[in-house]
Amino acid sequence: MTAQTQAKKSPQIIDGKAFAAELRQRVADAVPAFQQAAGRSPGLAVVLVGEDPASQVYVRSKHKATIAAGMESFEHRLDTNVSQDDLLTLIDQLNTDDAVDGILVQLPLPDHMDDKAVIAAIDPAKDVDGFHVVNAGRLAVGEEAMVPCTPLGSLMLLKHALGDLSGMDAVVVGRSNIVGKPMAQLLLRENCTVTLAHSRTRNLADVVRRADIVVAAVGRAEMVRGDWLKSGAVVIDVGINRLPPAEGAEKGRLVGDVATDEALRADVAAITPVPGGVGPMTIACLMRNTLVAACRRAGLADPEGL
Repeated sequence: MTAQTQAKKSPQIIDGKAFAAELRQRVADAVPAFQQAAGRSPGLAVVLVGEDPASQVYVRSKHKATIAAGMESFEHRLDTNVSQDDLLTLIDQLNTDDAVDGILVQLPLPDHMDDKAVIAAIDPAKDVDGFHVVNAGRLAVGEEAMVPCTPLGSLMLLKHALGDLSGMDAVVVGRSNIVGKPMAQLLLRENCTVTLAHSRTRNLADVVRRADIVVAAVGRAEMVRGDWLKSGAVVIDVGINRLPPAEGAEKGRLVGDVATDEALRADVAAITPVPGGVGPMTIACLMRNTLVAACRRAGLADPEGL
C-alpha cells in the first residue's frame, strides 16, 4: 500500500440531522434574550389550506419545533374550498398582528388559488419562507433579506464541511425560485464562482464535472451520476424522490437527485444523504428565520451565531 493510498480519506457523510438539532438548540438558547428585551416570545403563524397528508405532517413538525424552541405557534387550518379572498383576509390580519413575527402559508395550495398572489400578500418582514419578491430582490442585490430555508440550510452544511468557500467553483443544478436561484445568490455572496445549470444545459455532465461544490436541486431521481463528479467535490443533494416499490416491497425507496453510491465511488470529499441530509435543515432554518424576523421587527440585532 502506497503512502498516497494510506492518506486517502473516506468520503464524509454530512449529518444534516445532527447539525439541524444543534441549530434548533442554538435558536432555543437565544429565545430567552429576545423575551427579556421584547417582553414577549417570537411568534410563528402557519396556515394550512386543505387536507393534503404530506402538508399536514409538515405543519405538525413545524408546530412541535416552534414550541420546543420556546416560541409561540399559531395554526390556522382552512377548508379546501375556502376562497382566495378569505385566505388573503387572514394573511392581512396576521400582517398586522404584533404577536406574529413569521407567516408561513403551506404549499401547495388548492388549484383555485394563485400561489404568487398569496405569497405577495405576506408582509416581507414576516416572510420567513423567503419567497416574497421583495426578499428575492434584496438577496439578489446583496441587501438584508429573509432567505429561503432550504438553500440557507444547504449553505450552512457547506460551510460546516468546507469552512471558507471563497474562490471555489460551484455548480447549482436546478433553477427554481425556491432553491436553485437563491442558492446561487448565496454562493455568490460567499465569493464562489457560480454556474446555475438545469436539465436543458448542454453538456451538463461536463459542467458539473469541473465543480468543487455541486448543489443538486433539479427534482429528478439520481440524475447526477457518479462520473459527473470530480474527486474531492462536496455534494449537497436537495432532491427527495420516491422510486417505485421493488418487487415484493410495499414502499419505494427514497433517493435524492444524485446517485449516492456512484458518488461515493467517485471519491467525493463529502455528500449529504437522502434522507437525513438537507431535509432536517429546512425546519431548523425556519426556526432561525422566525427568531431573526422577530429581532428585526423589535429593532434588535440579529442573534449571534445564527
